[in-house]
Formats: sequence, C-alpha cells, structure tokens
Amino acid sequence: MPVRLTILGSGSAGNCAYLETDEVRILVDAGFSARQIRQRLASIGRTPENLTGILVTHEHSDHIQGLAALCEKLRLPIYCNRATKDAIEYQLQMRVDCRLFVTGGSFEIGDICVETFMVPHDAQDPIGFLIRTAGGNVGFLTDLGHTNKLVIERIRPANVLVLEANHDVKMLQESPHRPWSLKQRILGRHGHLSNEAAADAAEQVMSAHLRHLYLGHLSRECNKPEIAGSVMSKRMEKIGATHVQVETTSQSQPGPTLQLERTATESSGAVHSSGSYSFAPSGLEQGEFREMF
Repeated sequence: MPVRLTILGSGSAGNCAYLETDEVRILVDAGFSARQIRQRLASIGRTPENLTGILVTHEHSDHIQGLAALCEKLRLPIYCNRATKDAIEYQLQMRVDCRLFVTGGSFEIGDICVETFMVPHDAQDPIGFLIRTAGGNVGFLTDLGHTNKLVIERIRPANVLVLEANHDVKMLQESPHRPWSLKQRILGRHGHLSNEAAADAAEQVMSAHLRHLYLGHLSRECNKPEIAGSVMSKRMEKIGATHVQVETTSQSQPGPTLQLERTATESSGAVHSSGSYSFAPSGLEQGEFREMF
C-alpha cells in the first residue's frame, strides 16, 4: 500500500496531520477537539479507533487540544520527549500513556523511522520531525522562530515538507487585536516564521528531492493563503526550484491526500550558480507524489 499523508488542518488555532503506511496510522499533533479530529478523519474514510499513536511536537494547546479525549477513550500511545510529557500532564491534569524519546534521537514505529530534532520555539522542549517511510521522507516544521544549521541539516532529506508560514510581518505589526507584547513574542527568535522567513528556510533546505511543500500554521488574522503562497512561489521561481509544488494548508478543513511512492531515479544534489539552483541527476532513488482526493 502506498504511503498517504493528509493535513487534517493547520493554523494558529489547531494543527493535525495524518500519515498512513502499510503498518502504521499516526497523527502528528492533535490540535483540534477529538470530535473535530474524528470528523476530519471520517472525511477521508478513516477512524481514530484504527490509529497506532500520536506524535507530539510540543505542548501548546493548538497541538494537543484533542489529546485528553482521544487517549482517555482509545488508550492511544503518545510519542513525545520527557519535558513535553510533563507539560502535557500539567496542562491536562491527567496522566497520559507516553512512549518517551530523547530529543535528537530516532525511533521506529512499525515500518517508519521517526527522527527528532530541537527547534527554537517558546515551549518546554519543542521538536521537529523527519519521518522516513518506504514512499519517501516527510518533514514537519510547524512552530519555530528562526532556522539554524541543525534544523536545516536535519530536515534537508525531506521529500515532502510541512513548513510554518505564520504571518505577514506588516499585517502582524498593524493588527489592532494583538497587544504589542504578543507581537514581540511572535516576531521573536522563539516565536513563529513569517512568510519571508519561511521562504528563506525553504531556500536553505532546497534540493532536487524536495517535491512537495505545504505552508502551515497560517495566522487567521495576520496572514492570507494567497500572500503566503505568492511569497513562496516567487522564491521558488527565483532560485529555479520549479519542481516543487507549493500548497497552503487550511485551518477549517482537510487538504487533499497525498500518495507517496518511490518509483523513479532523480537528483538529490543542488548546485548554486549565478543566484539560482540547477538540479542534475545523481542516481538517488526518490519519490513520485500525486494527490488522491
């Protein structure tokens, strides 16, 4: 069975993705109510009862809102680090069944390998994921104030990347509904990536094997999908990365399901020349991706 990825929803009020392989059906974060997660899974013909577990990036409510109900009823294991477990249990006022990992390490669930790495964000021990599957590598960078060498190197093998593009700087600065302290937090080095910062990050990780780029965690008040998409598409065109398909995610509904299959031999090398990237075959096996529904 091909690997399938569905962004069930992503934005400043909730984040959740579904990944399915031959042996594993997992959520990456559970930032909507359990009822919403059930409804969104049902829209793609899936059910929470068949989940293998939930990977958690950090303890903020837009990433764990549905954890308590899902885990209490279905006894689903949660995969997180120690600091995140402690923070979740403190917030939810309940013990949760956790499979602990050390940040920076990797672990296996069925036929996938999950690699973890630290990201700069204002949580206890926030992380990014690179999930290696038979169909390709899926990366998650949904909350971080800036990128650094570690983040770039750890996420670079991704064939599919979910990358935060939280805000348009001007819209955030001019927002009448947000206090200055909150604006400073969002703009800070442990806050959230702007559209331009996301484009910078995408340029740094660019390679011939990155094929699909989802822009996630968009602010409902301080960003617009057309702005985020335009900034990223222009940057991809500027650097010659025309092989990358850019999509914005939605807070309100699941996106199309992406099917990942390794079927072709393509490039993983990028050569910088005169301000643009050229991509030449190097013989590494890569994936072919297509939307299913």
